Amino acid sequence: MLESLNKLRDFHVHATDGDIGEITDGYFDDERWVLRYLVVRSGGWLSGRSVLVSPYAISGLDAQRRAVVTALTRKQIQDSPSIDTAQPISRHQEAGYLGYYGYPVYWPYTTMWAWGALPVVTPPDPVLREELLAAERARSDPGVTADVHLHSAREVVGFHIQASDDAIGHVEDFLFEDRTWAIRYVVADTRNWLPGKRVLLSQHWIREVSWAERLVRVDLTRTGVERSPVYDAAHLPSRDYEERLYRHYQRPGYWH
Repeated sequence: MLESLNKLRDFHVHATDGDIGEITDGYFDDERWVLRYLVVRSGGWLSGRSVLVSPYAISGLDAQRRAVVTALTRKQIQDSPSIDTAQPISRHQEAGYLGYYGYPVYWPYTTMWAWGALPVVTPPDPVLREELLAAERARSDPGVTADVHLHSAREVVGFHIQASDDAIGHVEDFLFEDRTWAIRYVVADTRNWLPGKRVLLSQHWIREVSWAERLVRVDLTRTGVERSPVYDAAHLPSRDYEERLYRHYQRPGYWH
């Protein structure tokens, strides 16, 4: 099921023994376009400190209660490594965070998460032992841990979007899968360029992101975007809508 990252903001995050705080942002990696962490602003119990919560710890989303349920305790959150969410987060910092919770690192793998598409802590098969050891070796590899690939979703909102032939809009939101945490779409607001509508752009159609220019370049034409199915932000897209979208662009669906 797809979820809106914008709508997730201000959801409360619950530990097993109480409330942690409210979601203010999310961090995704620019290599696989997966939402790696939720940024949670704690209340007075932790002096308003912002902490990261990984999908490894999340057991469910409750839209009715506007809550995210985790398997963490408040003590675990309190003692977790401090990370300045206003600064870029390096692999070295991530490794320390993941190691504290006992989570596997994900970046040595070709899959979205360690051992597959879903964020699981325990390897599903003993034959993956060698992969686990390789991941542990990568954790201490300075050449790997120095890289910075995490980006704040909130900061990317507002980036201009450039088609192959003209400007088409700006980033308004991200849609992600609630099981894999993969970002499937960028929501583009085209009101300043096209006849006032929102459209979805698959992350697979993104050719380049220029962080310095605050610009997203997509492998689509302005006319193609203009004629694409309209996205209604009040309703998350169905599979039928997604199929129509991919047929319009004559691209294979990610679900195949």
